[in-house]
Amino acid sequence: MHQLKYLTGYSEQILHQVGRLIAEDRLGAFIKHRYPTAHAITTDRALYDFTMEIKNEFLRTAQPLSRVEYDGRIHVIQHALGSHTFVSRVQGGKLKAKHEIRVASVFRQAPAEFLRMIVVHELAHLKEKDHNKAFYKLCEHMEPAYHQLEFDTRLYLTQMDREKIVRTCD
Repeated sequence: MHQLKYLTGYSEQILHQVGRLIAEDRLGAFIKHRYPTAHAITTDRALYDFTMEIKNEFLRTAQPLSRVEYDGRIHVIQHALGSHTFVSRVQGGKLKAKHEIRVASVFRQAPAEFLRMIVVHELAHLKEKDHNKAFYKLCEHMEPAYHQLEFDTRLYLTQMDREKIVRTCD
C-alpha cells in the first residue's frame, strides 16, 4: 500500500479505503468531486481579511492578530499546515504581545473549505494553546465540519504528494 503519511493514526479500515482509492487512481477525482473549486484568497491581505472575518464572528474578545500571511517556509511534510506564534516583548515598562498566523503556501490554491479549516485551527490557538478537548470543541464551534475537513485536507495532501511523484517520474 502507498505510504499514507498524512493519515497516520487513522483506523485500518479507513487506510484500506484510501488505499483502494489510490490503487484505482480515483483519489484525485474523489477530492475534485467534493471540492471542485479553489478559493480566490491568494494575497496576504485577502488572507488577513478572511481570518479577521472569522475571528470577529467567533472570537471577538480574543487577543488581536498582528499578522496573517502565507508562508512558503512551512512544509506540510513536517505535519504543519499553518502556525500560530505568540511573541511577548518588553517595550519600556509595558509588555507587548503579538499574535501571528502563518498558513502554508500550498493552500494558496486549495479549496476554500481547507483554508477555512486551517484558519479556524490557528485561531483556536488564541484561546486554547494545547490540542485538547476544549481546543477541538472550539474548532467545531467555529466550523461544524472541522473533523471531516481535516480528514479531507489530509486526503488532498496525499493526492498532491502522489501527483508530485508522478511528475518527478515523467
